[in-house]
Amino acid sequence: MITTLGPPDLGPGPRRGVQPLAALRKQLDVTLGGCDLPGRALELIRATILLWHDHLDAAHTIAQEIETTDGSYVHGIMHRREPDYGNAKYWFRRVGNHACFPALASQAERLLQSDNERRFGEKLIVRGDWDPFAFVDACEQVEGHSATDARVKLLRAIQRAEFDTLLDHFCRSLS
Repeated sequence: MITTLGPPDLGPGPRRGVQPLAALRKQLDVTLGGCDLPGRALELIRATILLWHDHLDAAHTIAQEIETTDGSYVHGIMHRREPDYGNAKYWFRRVGNHACFPALASQAERLLQSDNERRFGEKLIVRGDWDPFAFVDACEQVEGHSATDARVKLLRAIQRAEFDTLLDHFCRSLS
């Protein structure tokens, strides 16, 4: 992924260290221009990286034009970060059981090691299955909390795993 000083906030940002939209678009054009992926995959990657860099409106414009499970997933993340939690849940209902959920559940379980974190995150993974609605609820629960709050840090780490998993999915399964 195009580098930043840290993972995105759970909210809309912007945070320090993200590239301005025009510069990021230029870099994405250069980086993605040589990729041998279908246009839809490239647009999903572009939207995900725009979200990573806190350019929610630009990512939203792309995601709302991709009426697939993958497009709905990116759309759901955008609204979760906006934050518009009800709308995020609407888009995650459209996602259904996404192909990324097993890998994301596995990564989240590794992040939920301590007892306190396990208790906080136990609703995120139910019988081994990732629950995107519980993740939306968890993000809403910590809205307005300090970035140094342990739960915020945990959720940001899980969100990073979500971004990584999605980008990997877009690169592998859509080619």
